[in-house]
Amino acid sequence: MSEALAHANIYTEEDYYNLPENARAELIDGQIYYMSAPSRVHQEILNFMNTEINIYLRSKKGPCRVYPAPFAVKLFEDDNKTVVEPDISVICDPNKLTDRGCTGAPDWITEIVSPGTSSYDYVRKLNLYTDAGVKEYWIVDPRNQTILVYFFDQDSFNVRQYTFQDKIRVNIYDDLWIDLAGLEL
Repeated sequence: MSEALAHANIYTEEDYYNLPENARAELIDGQIYYMSAPSRVHQEILNFMNTEINIYLRSKKGPCRVYPAPFAVKLFEDDNKTVVEPDISVICDPNKLTDRGCTGAPDWITEIVSPGTSSYDYVRKLNLYTDAGVKEYWIVDPRNQTILVYFFDQDSFNVRQYTFQDKIRVNIYDDLWIDLAGLEL
């Protein structure tokens, strides 16, 4: 075969940060994935959950902070080819916070599924977040009104499914419950 195979561009963290300011994208394994603008329902869920989490964290006066998207998370300190923007990131180690966002795995990540991103959130990001050491990962599906809660502790991988009518305990805290029934869609 005389023709050379086409090589895909491999992008880095520098390329990611040099994207136009209004570009919504993530960098995973050297590939840039552009994201469309979120729906109104997506934003309603994001705002509701972020507010509930923020009120709880502020009442505890501890080190944990919540950041809604867009918020850059470099999951692996030594990897300059992966920067994601989870819908909600909870970080309890202030040393992971930088002027650009977070370097290292957040303690808890929530992704709100859009029709075009479901396999991305259910498979690719699940594996990525597990490998990075995220302790808890929620996948919120507005269309089916379900929430998958993955909790990773040192020895096990637990997953539970809930509906928007359930009151859900956050595993990384003893007394935080999220009740999406209070959300008026």
